[in-house]
Amino acid sequence: MENSTESLSFVLAMYGDTGQLKYLYFTLALIFYISVIVANSLLIIVIYTDKNLHEPMYLFLCSLFANEIYGCTSLLPCFMVHMLSDTHDISASFCFIQIFNIHTYGTIEFGTLTIMAHDRYVCICKPLHYNSIITKRKVQIVIFFIWIFCFLEIGVLMSFTIRLNFCGTVINKVFCVHHLVVDLSCSSDRTVSLVHDVFFGLIVTVAGPVSYISYSYVNIFSVCLKGSKETRMKALETCTPHLVSLISFVFACFYSLISQRFDVSTVPYPLCVFLSTYAMVIQPLLNPLIYGLKLSKIKHACKNLLTLKTSQIYIFEAYSNSTVY
Repeated sequence: MENSTESLSFVLAMYGDTGQLKYLYFTLALIFYISVIVANSLLIIVIYTDKNLHEPMYLFLCSLFANEIYGCTSLLPCFMVHMLSDTHDISASFCFIQIFNIHTYGTIEFGTLTIMAHDRYVCICKPLHYNSIITKRKVQIVIFFIWIFCFLEIGVLMSFTIRLNFCGTVINKVFCVHHLVVDLSCSSDRTVSLVHDVFFGLIVTVAGPVSYISYSYVNIFSVCLKGSKETRMKALETCTPHLVSLISFVFACFYSLISQRFDVSTVPYPLCVFLSTYAMVIQPLLNPLIYGLKLSKIKHACKNLLTLKTSQIYIFEAYSNSTVY
């Protein structure tokens, strides 16, 4: 029996019955969500307020941190609602919105990590030409292009998906996934959506960026091996957070692709949920932590901001006490 999109609801089957543990899962999700918002917002504010950080690399980081908030918000509020709910139905319209948000988050993440790899490649391999190749104006244009292109790309993908008719309603996930939703379709034109998903999802969004990032790092490592100790230390400081972030996100995407296409019922339920949500929960918290702790300029700017706020509070309290007396 075919279901029209207007009246259709999907069932997110992975939630199951967690009993009293649902309150624990809800609390953990809330803590993670608040932590992601605070950590990423803090670093965006630090970069915005400190003029010493108005450099191309930190502008890319602002885009990355904003995307982490966007990606986490695409999942956790809905996740928390379903955790406390006895039913786990989600309307087709909201399901498609969630797919759109999560897919745009992933494509923006890969796009930003790719252009950051190019930035490090130019900085380390072509330091004399860096200021002419990587300018603030170019960075702003590239960031704008990445966000607009990703929204348009996923918008085109969803324009095919929302036209499908569905014969099934059960999604074995805690959130809506495009591949699984398309598998529920009984429409004859589902091939277009699947081909678009494979071509843009795997080749353009993942394979292309990873290939270019690999090329960039081969050149970076080659220069470091031939360069001075100072060059190696500079590369280590700025490239390590990027590599950790990239490896973490590739792992999350790889697991997501595997779990959508193979049976993972043997994986323990808490671990399965954790790995399924890794890209939208752990990644958004990992990035501000590794960049905030590893990059000396950001650490210094954070200390200055905290010192300034502490001084302002102390002066305000001292003034308030003096006016009382």
